[in-house]
Amino acid sequence: MTTTKKSAQRLGFKSGEAIVYPAHGVGRITAIEEQEIAGFKLELYVVSFDKDKMVLRVPTAKAASVGMRKLAEPALVQKALDVLTGRARVKRTMWSRRAQEYEAKINSGDLIAVTEVVRDLYRSEAQPEQSYSERQLYESALDRVVREIAAVNKITDTEALKLIEQSLAKSPRRAKGAEADVDADGDDMQEEAA
Repeated sequence: MTTTKKSAQRLGFKSGEAIVYPAHGVGRITAIEEQEIAGFKLELYVVSFDKDKMVLRVPTAKAASVGMRKLAEPALVQKALDVLTGRARVKRTMWSRRAQEYEAKINSGDLIAVTEVVRDLYRSEAQPEQSYSERQLYESALDRVVREIAAVNKITDTEALKLIEQSLAKSPRRAKGAEADVDADGDDMQEEAA
């Protein structure tokens, strides 16, 4: 009975496995260790984020509640790439409100939600320059998507970025050039009014 409980707590995570931690993206479990904290024995996942040079210790019992998850299945990665080929959906609300929504999506750890941020904030060379905060959010979302696609497909970050850029290039808004941008804005207005 105790072994069942323990494996249920572990959610099937193994040492050496790549995982996604919502607030930090793709990491790797380097160990599962026990530590005594304030008189309690805690079993912890030791998660390493090489790119950020950071190590995180997550109690095994809290892994699910903090949103730690296994890497996306290849089918979900394909769905994410398909999302990038869609038309950007930008709400006509104040930037601060949209920025909060984008931030929430990025930190949700949900691959599709993060991919939507990349799609919505992407700007081609033909389009107007982004503000600093837009660019920061875009790069943060892009980094998360790149790292997960690279880990799932076992390719380099550069190859994953090429896949993403190819999908973005297929988007109707970018394919027709800058004048299609006006059309996209008109559709968004109607969408919100409906």
